[in-house]
Amino acid sequence: MKALIYDGPGRKHLGERERPQIKDVGDAIVRVTHTTICGTDLHILKGDVPTCEPGRTLGHEGVGVVEAVGSAVSNFRPGDHVLISCITSCGRCDYCRRGIYSHCVSGGWILGNAIDGTQAEYVRIPHADTSLYPVPAGTDEEALVMLSDILPTGFECGVLNGKVAPGSSVAIVGAGPIGLATLLTAQFYSPSQIIMIDIDANRLAVAERFGATRTINSRSEDAVAEVKSLTDGRGVDTAIEAVGVPATFELCEDLVAPGGVIANIGVHGVKVDLHLERLWSHNITITTRLVDTATTSMLLKTVASGKVDAKKLVTHRFTLDGIMEAYDVFGRAAETQALKVLITP
Repeated sequence: MKALIYDGPGRKHLGERERPQIKDVGDAIVRVTHTTICGTDLHILKGDVPTCEPGRTLGHEGVGVVEAVGSAVSNFRPGDHVLISCITSCGRCDYCRRGIYSHCVSGGWILGNAIDGTQAEYVRIPHADTSLYPVPAGTDEEALVMLSDILPTGFECGVLNGKVAPGSSVAIVGAGPIGLATLLTAQFYSPSQIIMIDIDANRLAVAERFGATRTINSRSEDAVAEVKSLTDGRGVDTAIEAVGVPATFELCEDLVAPGGVIANIGVHGVKVDLHLERLWSHNITITTRLVDTATTSMLLKTVASGKVDAKKLVTHRFTLDGIMEAYDVFGRAAETQALKVLITP
């Protein structure tokens, strides 16, 4: 089968791999019908994720059709259309019982990281009963790809961890796919202000269409001064970091109001300075989280019912044969105006 293979920092190729086989009684083999590229895949290619070793098939998002199941799988059968979760969970270990599925002792974020992932024609899914979701009849499966990772990530790591509340003020630093997913799901809670900050004018224009109350181009505007002017000099109740570089996290430190929350979403590959000399007395909460996908079932209902139009995050489409071009387009998003690229094997 064809698969996108990681060859080490800065290197990848589309090659041939053996089709995956059932290894454990809880496995399922899924024929991938739609997948995509995540910003985390770009972090892997930068060398920011040392747990992903050369030779790995990348990708942790997708929708597909079950081809085979292990003898212990009871929820799925060959022919079932399924959503693949980016997080694999056994449902039985201590972490899973606490709802921290991202730290499952035999799962967590392993797809496209510790085991071969979804940017291929077929993928093996361990713990299939608790790591796949049935696709409701009539649901747009292209839209559901956004539920593998970015919608639950934005909602759990940004909105829930950030304690977004009715009438609160929110600043989201980073208007890429994760930041926009956070914007879409923050509106569940009717904050009075959702301020999007980025250096890309196109992405800020998209954010306005998606419901941002104000956008700030931090390349040409003083983001801190603008946010302070919008919040009576206080800063925001919730500052959400959705990029994963030191400058954007430090910007959140400058944006948050006393008593507020800094919610980190971004994948950080280098150290970030924490300015406790300023923040120690400000009653600030700082949260970190790897998505647990604990809210996927709820988000699936919102997408299936049309309450959230996840498909509008898709800007480009490719076949698996064109995945190298897809990576190029996604990696040059400022020039190509790419958000999510959809790949169909």
